[in-house]
Amino acid sequence: MGSLANFEIKSTFNDYKDMLFKSKKYWLIYLVLIIVLGITTMNRYDVLNQHFVLLTFALVAILGVFSIVFYFLHDSDEEFYKVAFVIILIFGIMATLILPICDVSDEIEHLARAEITSQGVIIPHWTGEEMGVEGLYNHTEGERISSEKNAGAGFHSFKSYKFFSDSLGKTVFQTSHDMDKINNGDLIIESAFEQNPFFGYLPQAIGIFLAKFLDLNIIWVLWLARMCNLIFYAGIVSFAIKKTPALKLPLLAVACIPISMYQASSSSIDCMIIGLSILIISYFIYMCRAQDNSLTIKNIAVFSIICLLLGLCKLPYLAFVILLLFVPSKKFEKDKKHNLPILLLSIAIVTVIGILWSRYSAPTLLHSWRSSHNLINSTMQFNHVIHHPSSISKFFYNIVFIEIPNMMTGVFSFFGAHQFHHYADRYHFITAILLIYLAFVLWAYPRNVKFELKTKLGSLFTVIVIYVGTCFIQLLTWASVGYFNLGISTRYFIPLFCLFPIVIWFKKIPFDAVKFDRYAMVFMIAFMAVFIISFATKYYWVI
Repeated sequence: MGSLANFEIKSTFNDYKDMLFKSKKYWLIYLVLIIVLGITTMNRYDVLNQHFVLLTFALVAILGVFSIVFYFLHDSDEEFYKVAFVIILIFGIMATLILPICDVSDEIEHLARAEITSQGVIIPHWTGEEMGVEGLYNHTEGERISSEKNAGAGFHSFKSYKFFSDSLGKTVFQTSHDMDKINNGDLIIESAFEQNPFFGYLPQAIGIFLAKFLDLNIIWVLWLARMCNLIFYAGIVSFAIKKTPALKLPLLAVACIPISMYQASSSSIDCMIIGLSILIISYFIYMCRAQDNSLTIKNIAVFSIICLLLGLCKLPYLAFVILLLFVPSKKFEKDKKHNLPILLLSIAIVTVIGILWSRYSAPTLLHSWRSSHNLINSTMQFNHVIHHPSSISKFFYNIVFIEIPNMMTGVFSFFGAHQFHHYADRYHFITAILLIYLAFVLWAYPRNVKFELKTKLGSLFTVIVIYVGTCFIQLLTWASVGYFNLGISTRYFIPLFCLFPIVIWFKKIPFDAVKFDRYAMVFMIAFMAVFIISFATKYYWVI
C-alpha cells in the first residue's frame, strides 16, 4: 500500500511538472499581468516600505501559477467544477486574512448576528420596548423623535464585540489586542440584522463556534467566520458549475470578479446571496437545456425552494422564481396545459411566503441604527411619490443614468469601514480592463448555446424586475423622504450579470473556443491576484 501511494504521489507530481512546462506561455502572461496591474495600485509609500507588498506579489505569483497548471490538468467540462472550487478557495483564503478587520460593508453587524446564531439563537431578542413609526417621527416636521425609554436597548452578544468595533478598518498590525482571548461575557449591542434569516449566517456561526470551542485568540472569531463562509461559497459555486450544462465559464467569471470575492471572503450574508443566485441561474440553464419531456414536478419544487431561500435573504430576488415561466414548455414531461397551473402555484407560494416574511422583517428595521438614518419613513416616502408624480420620472432617470454608470465602476471598488469607496478614484485602469474582460466573457463567449426567444425575453424581464424592485425598496427603506439617496452598490446586482449571456449574445465573433477559455482563465486568476495585491499596497505599507 505504501509503495502504491508513493507511486501515485510521484505520478501526480510528474503530471504537474509536465503541465508546468506545457502551460508556460499562459502563466508567463499571468505574471506580466499581475506585475503591470499590480504596479498601478502602488503609491510612493510602497517604494519605501515594500517588504509586505513584495511578499504578497511572490505569494500570488506562486499560487496563480499553480492555479493555471491545475486548470490545464482539469479543463474538461466534467472537471471544471474542481477548478472553480480550488481557485476560489486559494485566493479567498488570502483575502480573509488580508482584509482589514470588519472592513466589508456592515461586516461588524453581520459578525454580531453570526455570533448570536452560533449561540443557537434563531431569532435575536430585542431588549427594548416596541415603538411604532408614529413614536419615532414627527409627521409634521419630518424629524425623528428620540426615545429615552429605549436608551441602551439592543441585542445580547459577547464582550469581544468591543474589540471589533474599536478596531474597525484596522489591520492586525495596527492593533495590539488581536491576540487577546475571547471574552464571552454578555454585552448589549445596537444592531444585529434581526431582519435576516438565521440560515444566512450558519457558515459564519460554525467558524465562530470553532474559534470559541478551540479557545483561540479573538482575531480567529473573524478569520474562521470568513473562512467558513468562503468554503460554503466555493462549494455552492462549484456545485452550480457542475450542474449547469452550458455557460460554465461565464458563471465562474461572475463568481470570481473582485467585488464577488470581496463579499465571499467576509462574514456578510451577501456571500450566501451571491452563491444561491448563481446556483439558481445554473439550475435555470439546466432546465432550459434538459432533454424534452424530462423535467418533473420535483425540478419545479427544487427551483422554487432555492428561490425562496434566496428571497428570504434578499427580498427582491424572490423574482427569480418567475424564470419558471420561461423554461421551454417542451422540456416538461406533461404538456403546457398541465404544467402552467403548477408553475403558477409554485410562484404564488414563494411570493406569499416572501410577503409574509417581509411583514415580519420590515418592522425589525426599527431595532437598528437604520431607523434613525436619513429620516427614513417608508409611509411618508410612499405618500410623497404618490402626491408628486414627477418624482417617478426622476426616480427612473436616477436609476438608469446615474446608478448604472456608478455601478459599472463597482466591479473593482470596495466599501470600507472608514472610507466610502476604496478605489473609485484610483483604479480606473484596472476597472476598465475588468469591464472589457467581462464584456467578452459574458457576451462573446464562443459556444454554440441557443436559447429560445421566450427564455431570452424572460431573462431580460427578470433582470429589470429585480433591478427596479431593489432600487424602489431602497427608496422606501433607505433614502430620506423626498430624496433619491438610494445607497445601492454593485454588490446588490452581481447575480444579474449571470443572466446577461442568455439575454444578449454576439455569435459572429470568430474566437477559438479552447484558446478563449485559456486566456479567460488567465485573466480571471490575474484579477483575483490583483485584488489581493491592491489591499496589500493600500493597507500594509507601514509594517
